Amino acid sequence: MAPPSKYSPEFREEAVQIALRSSKTISEVARELELNPETLRGWVKKYQKQQEPAPDAELTVNERARLKELERRNRELEMEVTFLKKAALDSTGQGNTLGWCAEL
Repeated sequence: MAPPSKYSPEFREEAVQIALRSSKTISEVARELELNPETLRGWVKKYQKQQEPAPDAELTVNERARLKELERRNRELEMEVTFLKKAALDSTGQGNTLGWCAEL
């Protein structure tokens, strides 16, 4: 049986949050907290693994609503792009460019 940890769960959680939010490396954060860098790195990996959704997890109601909204917005933007491409062409099928600029 492994000996009990000398670090409380609260300390571990705070150390992980500092490491994730900091622009410093895990080694630098560990040094400041007087921890072994590999210990902190292990805590961070464990935390990140716990935060990952299961690969086969169903979408939540909020995620489905967000996906539906993003798909709607994507369709809107695609229509705008199509419209703008058509608007960029004049009646002869040429782009609205200034021909005389090409001679400069």
